Amino acid sequence: MVVGMTMTSAQKAQSLARVSLFAGLTDGSLGALAELAGEVEFSDGDSIVIQGQVGTGLFVLVSGAARVMRGSDELARLVPGEFLGELAVIDRMPRMATVFAVGPTTCLALASWDLFRQVDMDHDLVHSLLRGLALRVRQLSEQHSH
Repeated sequence: MVVGMTMTSAQKAQSLARVSLFAGLTDGSLGALAELAGEVEFSDGDSIVIQGQVGTGLFVLVSGAARVMRGSDELARLVPGEFLGELAVIDRMPRMATVFAVGPTTCLALASWDLFRQVDMDHDLVHSLLRGLALRVRQLSEQHSH
């Protein structure tokens, strides 16, 4: 993992705008989140999050891909525009899976304390997060019903 410094705040905001978790946010809200987001680069096979560890942030894939694994089972493949680690940020419980980078991968990282501080100031962000989480639950429910 390497902390990067190549994306501008405007580029970060554009990347966040493509994520369902932040759909419908105003440019101001996206800009505020972009200012808080750190850019992190991972090499092929690096763990982005590790099952069992308490999460302190969520990640948005900007480039590359990721595999979501629970033990030896692959649960999902993530591509740019998708997010991970949101549950551990909200409930502060251990992460439910390990996520590995597939090839060189760049993520935006939002620390839980920054996200919660922003939620206190931005009610549109609360609504967006709730919609994004509800969509994730629906998608998982549909996958398990087939």
